[in-house]
Amino acid sequence: MTHKVLLLPGDGIGPEIAAQAARLLKACQEAGLDIEVEEGLVGGSAYDVHGEPLPAETLEKAKAASAILLGAVGGPKWDKLEDLSKRPEKGLLGLRKNLGLFGNLRPAMLYPQLASAS
Repeated sequence: MTHKVLLLPGDGIGPEIAAQAARLLKACQEAGLDIEVEEGLVGGSAYDVHGEPLPAETLEKAKAASAILLGAVGGPKWDKLEDLSKRPEKGLLGLRKNLGLFGNLRPAMLYPQLASAS
């Protein structure tokens, strides 16, 4: 079974992070895992090329993917966009809405001094 992975580098530090993810995926392929990797545009990088933070092509690739690895979206370059529907963050929100997703997984640490505050 082929696992389809969509790599969305996005903006800011995202392309740097995505490049390392691509290296890892390539190593997995070389080790014999059946992984098909595609890339797409989202966020400010998509806006710069297509005028939209979530192009239809990216959304279709996302719907067909087994997994999506997203770098980051947004940055100072797009802070002054007057049309709020074109802001880079709308790309991420569009992915969440269309794919029925609702949250991020992020590392968290509970400091002992704050344990009683939660």
